[in-house]
Amino acid sequence: MRAAVPSPAVPAEDGRTRDRVSGLLLEHGPQSAAELAARLGISPAAVRRHLDGLLAAGRVDERVAPGGQRGRGRPARRFALTDAGRSSFPHAYDDLALTALRFVAEHGGPDAVRAVAEKQLAGLAERCSTAVASAEEAAGVTVDRAQVLAAALTTEGYAATASAISSGGQLCQHHCPVAHVAAEFPQLCEAETAVISKLVGTHVQRLATIAHGDGICTTHIPAQITPTARNKAAPARPVPAGSAAAHDAGASTKTPSIDRERTPA
Repeated sequence: MRAAVPSPAVPAEDGRTRDRVSGLLLEHGPQSAAELAARLGISPAAVRRHLDGLLAAGRVDERVAPGGQRGRGRPARRFALTDAGRSSFPHAYDDLALTALRFVAEHGGPDAVRAVAEKQLAGLAERCSTAVASAEEAAGVTVDRAQVLAAALTTEGYAATASAISSGGQLCQHHCPVAHVAAEFPQLCEAETAVISKLVGTHVQRLATIAHGDGICTTHIPAQITPTARNKAAPARPVPAGSAAAHDAGASTKTPSIDRERTPA
């Protein structure tokens, strides 16, 4: 009887392609096989083969795209990284950071942890602020700060993107270098949100975070109403009768007929 032949190891080229697939899922979020194929420049069939390998390894999972029914066929499928898939990317000295912050929390309390988080993010805030200022100086006009911030955060390892929605915009971070630490110490997320708010110049709201188990850190940036638009949208206030303003308003609407009658012919 013939002995079973063990499965061969994944070829080096296949391993590199699967790493590229994982990297695209990290940077751009859940995608279909066709979208991945277009980005990689290979056939959808080849991408599906690599996705099957990543599925078997537990590095990605498959889900139905929201509202994605393709005619009479199967529902549109999208692929996303699992926690195991994310863990293959480097994290920022998690064990050391956790030990240090636990010590700080034990001896200084939550406020001390918050102070450490703000201090840690001060450098990031300065670099991103410089990137935004440089972009505006080069363009000579006000730029989309969310887009520039997303590019700056990407260089810091956050794989960030910015997109516009009807009520404002969204800043999405597909990777968090300190997610494991932030899961225990939410002060890191709070300090990061404050930095984003300062850099885009308006109040923002965190909708989801990787640290809390979401696939992407999503920050909502509300639409800003310009002074001109605000003035146009504001209805005219009624003027109380008998007031000085009402007297002035009435005077301005009088016709000059009386003055013409008093003018000598």
